[in-house]
Amino acid sequence: MNPPIVLTGAAGFIGMHVAERLLDRGETVIGVDIFNSYYDPALKNARAGRLEARRGFKMVRMDIAEHEAFASLVKASGAKRIVHLAAQAGVRYSIENPFAYERSNLAGHLSVLEACRHAPVEHLVYASSSSVYGDRPLNSDGFRETDPAETPVSLYAATKRSCELLSQSYARLYGFPQSGLRFFTVYGPWGRPDMAYFGFTEKMLKGEAIEVYGQGKMARDFTYIDDIVDGILGVLDHPPSPGIHEVYNIGDNDPVGLMDMITTLETALGIEAKKIFRPMQPGDVPATFANIDKIHALCAYKPKVKLAEGLKRFVDWKLDFSPQ
Repeated sequence: MNPPIVLTGAAGFIGMHVAERLLDRGETVIGVDIFNSYYDPALKNARAGRLEARRGFKMVRMDIAEHEAFASLVKASGAKRIVHLAAQAGVRYSIENPFAYERSNLAGHLSVLEACRHAPVEHLVYASSSSVYGDRPLNSDGFRETDPAETPVSLYAATKRSCELLSQSYARLYGFPQSGLRFFTVYGPWGRPDMAYFGFTEKMLKGEAIEVYGQGKMARDFTYIDDIVDGILGVLDHPPSPGIHEVYNIGDNDPVGLMDMITTLETALGIEAKKIFRPMQPGDVPATFANIDKIHALCAYKPKVKLAEGLKRFVDWKLDFSPQ
């Protein structure tokens, strides 16, 4: 049997889905999560409950920034692979609570790197973000991993780019392979309530107006959760050579305008939204668009679920689920 995989952020949206897929293919998973209150912990507890009912899964409640405790866990587990998804998410929240990002994203990532080098770990796969690309216009080719990522427009983006640089230095210094994943607007069942599609759905079901920022002119490369997990596992199974740090986009390669997303959501719900248009919020970018040539060449990654189907699946889940 393979050594267990340590998965940070296991009670999170992406983390739960990754854990389930790993368990489905016979892996043993040690999940780590702090269960903070950034959004309703009941949803995190419900995700954790699904996982804890599965054979081969163990959940550890821990702050990964507690570096000695985390390093001890990794060493004792015998893990050779770590999937590091734990982070403080959210562009707008980073303006209100910047020190949460210092601890979760910077100290947390450094703690994971130190644990990897002392274990030793053979492959670290970690979450970055499309936000590292900053504010740039759409083009026909999409954002490439080789594009400059030197002008973040939010603290969240700056921490994620900083994590990439930390990983680059540790890969070179200590030789363990690393793969950073720049996620593009992940959505789907069990998602995060702070995401626009989730908040819009809740307000529309209550008959409340939704606030549409950027006057509705923004565009996002919405990527369904199952496609994201395909990419994560594909990268996990194809580590770089020793001492190499690679970065990959994982997106849908098909940016959709915010108003088009709202129209699609209205169709899935059978409800026309009442809309209040607002200016762009600080830290937001007008558009995202993933070029996925690099990850396709690595593991034949190809997104399968388009927005209409993905939002329908989310709505079906939301109408059937209550975390209380």
